[in-house]
Amino acid sequence: MTFDKNKALAYLFLRASIGLSFFGHGLVRIPKLFVFRDWMVGSFAKSMLPEPITYAFATILPFAELLIGLLIISGWRIRIGLLSGAILVCTLIFGSCLIENWEAVSAQLIYAIILFVLLCFAEHNRYAFGSKISV
Repeated sequence: MTFDKNKALAYLFLRASIGLSFFGHGLVRIPKLFVFRDWMVGSFAKSMLPEPITYAFATILPFAELLIGLLIISGWRIRIGLLSGAILVCTLIFGSCLIENWEAVSAQLIYAIILFVLLCFAEHNRYAFGSKISV
């Protein structure tokens, strides 16, 4: 029984870590949304992506990060949160490849691995909003 509780706690801490990262990215970008969006549009100016797509994506990204972070931190609807995070990370990897930002791709691949692990071991999502917990 203790072994199962340790797995659940380990899952909680990994889930909280990646969730806080997503949440924090969104939280700090929303107040300076226009500055962030202009920076991203400028970063992709020489890429093959049309500016309106980059503009729209950069506008939505902080809100998506915040929401995904909240879902993962809370553990509520964990599969939706993890799959949404994985889709977002795949999108970010593609964008980073377009501008040849290989350092960002490396960091994003770490996110992908963590999301993969959390999804594979979702049965250990015991300490989550809405779940019944016995200590």
